[in-house]
Amino acid sequence: PPASRDSPARPGGLFNAIIAPLQPAALRGVLWYQGESNVDRPQEYAALFPAMIRAWRSNWGDAALPFYFVQLPNYADGEPGGRKWARLREAQARALELPATGMAIAVDVGDPENIHPTRKAELARRLALLAKNQIYGIPGDDSGPVFATASREGSVLRVRFTHAGSGLVAHDRPVQSLEIAGADKVFQVASGRIDRDTLIVSSPKVKEPVAVRYAWSNAPAANLYSGAGLPAAPFRSDDW
Repeated sequence: PPASRDSPARPGGLFNAIIAPLQPAALRGVLWYQGESNVDRPQEYAALFPAMIRAWRSNWGDAALPFYFVQLPNYADGEPGGRKWARLREAQARALELPATGMAIAVDVGDPENIHPTRKAELARRLALLAKNQIYGIPGDDSGPVFATASREGSVLRVRFTHAGSGLVAHDRPVQSLEIAGADKVFQVASGRIDRDTLIVSSPKVKEPVAVRYAWSNAPAANLYSGAGLPAAPFRSDDW
């Protein structure tokens, strides 16, 4: 429902008080961390978030103003295996369809019991990699593996990624938080085997897999990285 006239959460309240006064200033780019209060409305956020980016760029008169954001970390929210945080992360990632955007993955550095992750220095480092590479032209990896395709090979799925040129690495133990499903759309816990820059996923309970998910829950154990040490983005190949 609409907030009261004196509430900071009223429509436009925070923007007019905090952002609008900055508009005469020149910006080299924007770093953004937000989304926790929107986890119950991911489809709405998928439209609002890119609309906000476009609006800020319009206000600053720069259609390519760099905008880098943190994808929400792993937080149980009372239900570690729930999906609403995963859906909000997916909504955030859709903003990457806009030019001059970048996303720092945080699903491996959060605290399932604390909505505020303590490893903020690592999040800052990942944002800095985006800015160094994309704004200042300092070469180096700025993204971990991002899902590209999943193709069936007998009873397994082979998952391919972009940003995996340095190979794939599972930290500490085999790849965690994998699920696959057959035509029945029932997901089962799966195992993964790294084959250079691809991931082979299988489950004895799914003989003819058609879909795969990784880190697709509120608080997954995410341990898949690139050879450069950057985490893989959570993903799903289905739209169920």
